[in-house]
Amino acid sequence: MGAYSAGRVGVLVPVVFDEYFARILHGVADAVYEHRLRLMLWPTRHDHAREVALLKELREATDGAVLVLPEESSAELLYAVSDGYPLVVVDPLMPLDARIPSVVAANASGAEQAMQHLLELGHRRIAAITGPPGWVATEERRRAYRGALAAAGIAFEPALELEADFDFEPGAQAAAVLLELDRPPTAIFAFSDMIAVGAMRAARSRGIAIPDELSIVGFDDSAYAGVVHPALTTVRQPLAEMGATAVDLLVRLMRKEALDTLHLEPFTRLVVRETTASPRPG
Repeated sequence: MGAYSAGRVGVLVPVVFDEYFARILHGVADAVYEHRLRLMLWPTRHDHAREVALLKELREATDGAVLVLPEESSAELLYAVSDGYPLVVVDPLMPLDARIPSVVAANASGAEQAMQHLLELGHRRIAAITGPPGWVATEERRRAYRGALAAAGIAFEPALELEADFDFEPGAQAAAVLLELDRPPTAIFAFSDMIAVGAMRAARSRGIAIPDELSIVGFDDSAYAGVVHPALTTVRQPLAEMGATAVDLLVRLMRKEALDTLHLEPFTRLVVRETTASPRPG
């Protein structure tokens, strides 16, 4: 599309150094450059009060905003939208009002691909280490996990689904609980790569071979996925594309163009590496 020759875009992001956010910002920055806009970056530090205050400043200092994993409630964001300020949310933390424009990866599709892969390998005792409850990413992936089990005729076992923060240590702790069960899982679907790497550490500390005795699938396709040993099978999120798509959508809102949809879901894709294999017989 043609360049929007003037305008300032504000970006609210929790932190800039984390790989997840850095990849989104890479896409945002490229798209801002292509549209000949000016970029103003405002780190929020995961602080709700700080973010609310910064959003107010953004509305006065910029022509539109991209909010990455915002802490504000749907009601707080809707107030800004209803007031005519153009904004787009990337990867919403909590469910949003349908009137708030958003770009979010196809979480359900990615989780379905991960589960289908494990089921096709022959796994039936598949555990899930989820993210924090209530988060959009967690709940969409959780529904797909349970739905895949049901479609395969496998009864859901609450003991095989544990919640954890999206980090190494919580992943390792949750995996330790799963691996100490009387009938431990033969596969773990981790809802992030950091959780998956933590699960790999827990398995290794118990002498459990991956993938011969335990298969693990992550979600994100972060830099960790390709450097751990064995290399992690995971679901790739198009993070840079999500950032660029958000800017493209924002520009159309700034131009007041007619839109077919306010909600876009870039595709996710399973990347099969070395941490998955068929379960051992018996």
